Amino acid sequence: MPTKEIDLYIDYKSPYAYLAVEPAWDLERDFDVSLNWMPYTLDIPDYLGSAKVDDQGNIIEDNRTPHNWRRVRYSYMDVRRYANLRGLTIRGTQKIWDSSLAGLGLLFAKEQGVVRAFNDIVYERFWRRELDIEDIAVVEKVLREAGADTAGFRDYAEGVGRADHDRIRAEAEERGVFGVPTFVIDKEIYWGREHLALIRMRLSEMGLARDNAADPLAISHAWRPTNAAQ
Repeated sequence: MPTKEIDLYIDYKSPYAYLAVEPAWDLERDFDVSLNWMPYTLDIPDYLGSAKVDDQGNIIEDNRTPHNWRRVRYSYMDVRRYANLRGLTIRGTQKIWDSSLAGLGLLFAKEQGVVRAFNDIVYERFWRRELDIEDIAVVEKVLREAGADTAGFRDYAEGVGRADHDRIRAEAEERGVFGVPTFVIDKEIYWGREHLALIRMRLSEMGLARDNAADPLAISHAWRPTNAAQ
């Protein structure tokens, strides 16, 4: 059994979290660790304002400042640089999504042991604008496709699952979490995929590297540093 658990907070509407998913799985491959995937639903309007666009990309509702828009435009330009290196498609979203239902799907997928498949489907289709993560029937269908038994999912999502989601978010903030992706090793917090090299080095120092682990100081194109907001 792995000797160390790493808590990993993600949000499906964060392109930076999307870019961190595959190199995060590499941690389980290269080190004696397990990932504990948890939802941290971002309140994007709180720090970036909000806007809606139509199918042609025209802004139809906007309360963002020019400063907000500069940050948003740079962020998408930045993530596309790295997404292009890996053949991933990231299309700008047309509104600020409530991703909490997808987060509930993540918790349910954990119980069913299908987190990896669920993550892959949700991230890829959402960032191609092919998935409505606010529709419970859609999330339920993805869970089934990932291999989960979805009996009871709707009751879970409307009851104990929602309570679990809110509790996890509150506990995350008590720990100091404020964005995604965030890795927590013991009580150390690492925010952003640019810290994956440091995380690998830290795990090696802890004696958790497997025999076939890659050099912890090797910088993969999947997680090169960036200073953009996560």
